[in-house]
Amino acid sequence: MQEFYKKALFALIFLVVADALLASFFMYQSYPTLTLLPAREGGVRWRYVSRTDIEQGGTSTIHIHEPGRERLRFDFHLTAIAPYSFVTAELMLEDGKGRPVQADLSKYSTVTFVAKCAPAVTSMAFALSVFEDKVSKPGEFASYRQPGTYFSCNEHGVPVSLAMTRLITPEWWLLSRKLDLSDQDYRLDKVSKLVFGSGATSPRYVASYLEISELRLHGRDYGYIVWLAVILLASWSAFGIWFFRAYSSALISSLDSRLKKDLSLAAYRQLTLEPYKDKEKASILRFIATNYTDAELNLESVVTGSGANRTKVNEVLKTELGMTFTSYLNRLRLTEAARLLSEKSGAAIAEIAYSVGYGNVSYFNKLFKEEYGCTPKAFRAATQQGKPAGQSAAEPPVPPVDAQA
Repeated sequence: MQEFYKKALFALIFLVVADALLASFFMYQSYPTLTLLPAREGGVRWRYVSRTDIEQGGTSTIHIHEPGRERLRFDFHLTAIAPYSFVTAELMLEDGKGRPVQADLSKYSTVTFVAKCAPAVTSMAFALSVFEDKVSKPGEFASYRQPGTYFSCNEHGVPVSLAMTRLITPEWWLLSRKLDLSDQDYRLDKVSKLVFGSGATSPRYVASYLEISELRLHGRDYGYIVWLAVILLASWSAFGIWFFRAYSSALISSLDSRLKKDLSLAAYRQLTLEPYKDKEKASILRFIATNYTDAELNLESVVTGSGANRTKVNEVLKTELGMTFTSYLNRLRLTEAARLLSEKSGAAIAEIAYSVGYGNVSYFNKLFKEEYGCTPKAFRAATQQGKPAGQSAAEPPVPPVDAQA
């Protein structure tokens, strides 16, 4: 059994380490991140597009810097000529041929970036441009839903985190599409642009700039959590099945070996007079071997029955078997009980306990478990499982000493 426990321990350690590594991998994968700035080869393709209020008769201006696409920076100058003055710098998503496309960003829920600006303001704008099948026309961006919000910035840089799923669609767009003002539901599976621009409180007639860096999208993919749960359940179930099967096999092998060893060592060893020149020694061993099932057997009765004194009895058991009287007596009884359990499947546990000299079944169960590492019931099940039909778990006992004498 020791070998089995070593294997089980190594298997358990391996499983725990493997599951820990898998859990780390899947948990990491469950938090997908898409980096938009700095731009990376093979990532989402985009190009800068600027817009101002000139279309509405305004005179606001904007100039986008593009130094290696490491960050989005634009200088702007707002005026108050148009009814609604504004400037925007947009990251328009496109395919490999430079044509506008819609990207599926539904697995992302948060956008983060660092915002620097001068002068410091509290209402710079961020928005998305989302294509909606029922109201949008391809390429006509004014018909795309434009949910947005505001963020703060200063000259030192402000870390910003915005929930992309909780942006507010402006009233003018809802009214222009003849939609209810409470219609704030939108999807992120057809996003065409990310927009940064001035806000309602941005200063007019002041040279200003906004710089966006470390622009990333973050999300949560629960599919990885589901797969992790499935893998963990499968791996631990497989380990449990292997453990109990291997444990049963090891226990059967151990019990079978123990039975054979005990039968030859204790109750059924051939105690003839020949191996013992000392007649008194032979008398002591014979008396115990033929009377161990007597519930009243004790050291005094052995002394009386064998004619030896107490010292001699203890000396014989210690030198011959390396046991005390109580240990040897229990070994004899438990070995016989093990044989009966394996051979007499119909006999009750209590009946077997009484037949080998135990008047207390609970005490018998306790001693048996200490000796064989399992209860009598489990022992019987294991030995019955481990032997072919019609075959005993151990060889028949050697006839008692009396029969050979």
